[in-house]
Amino acid sequence: MKYSDRKTIFSILILTGVLLIFFADSTQLKGFGSLRPELNIPDTGYVNRTYKLPEDVTFAGERMPLENFDTRESLEREIITSAYRHSSTILIIKKANRYFPIIEKILRENNIPDDFKYLVAAESEFSNVVSPAGATGFWQIMTATGREQGLEINDIVDERYHIEKATAFACDYLRKSYEKFGSWTLAAASYNGGRAAIDEQIRIQKQTNYYDLLLTEETARYIFRVVAYKLVISDPKAYGFSIEPDELYSPLKYFEVKVDSAVSDFSAFAGHFGTNYKLLKFLNPWLRKPYLRPRQGKVYTIKIPEEGMRNQDPSETEN
Repeated sequence: MKYSDRKTIFSILILTGVLLIFFADSTQLKGFGSLRPELNIPDTGYVNRTYKLPEDVTFAGERMPLENFDTRESLEREIITSAYRHSSTILIIKKANRYFPIIEKILRENNIPDDFKYLVAAESEFSNVVSPAGATGFWQIMTATGREQGLEINDIVDERYHIEKATAFACDYLRKSYEKFGSWTLAAASYNGGRAAIDEQIRIQKQTNYYDLLLTEETARYIFRVVAYKLVISDPKAYGFSIEPDELYSPLKYFEVKVDSAVSDFSAFAGHFGTNYKLLKFLNPWLRKPYLRPRQGKVYTIKIPEEGMRNQDPSETEN
């Protein structure tokens, strides 16, 4: 037998074996029922699917025009993307329960619509990340912009990592953007793309509605991404996420200590309060060094874990 003949027969045998394994047990095909109806396999629910959009969707009280095909498809894109980023979206839902109470309070105090809390999910997924451009923290603040608005940013203290101060910074930015554009949707878009860029496109295109503007890819998707997170976090089960209340991350219990003088060793400082450096830094990520050299006349508020915080009942949700 020629080598080429043997090679052909060998290939046929391998292909036959693969097909026999694939079709031997139809129970292994669960999840393919809706894709292969001729196999008469019941749909087990483990199939990729789309999600029906709500009839009415708003952001910060402003209606999203879903009657427009481009608006509708843009929102659907972000919902599908969020729903199928399984591990990341699960963590976002869990973390939202921990950090929303802090963010909601500051938004309320600054008269910023509650929906802006979902910007944090889109910006950083509730993580203290640093972007390639250097934007930092939950609210992704650039160094120069943060300093201009009074945040302390240096090697020892970086208040972009301070959730309360960073949220207050965002409120100030968003309020000024709303005063400029007269639209909360455009204010949110400007947080992503910058006021100058939005203003330029309004001038060029002679449109003042976010949904009628042609913007950069990132800013064009931004509001839809934020609203997708709003829908998924508000009703996880509707988008395929089965997460019980006691599986969410609880707000952490702590008390606060005022510091206006140097701290030479935060490990010793933590030990004085019955905790450790790791937990102290978890609650205060804005402390960038194991010591503090305060600015003249400035008072710092440091969070200290309450006794039992580390092993508190997950069902406890009040801080």
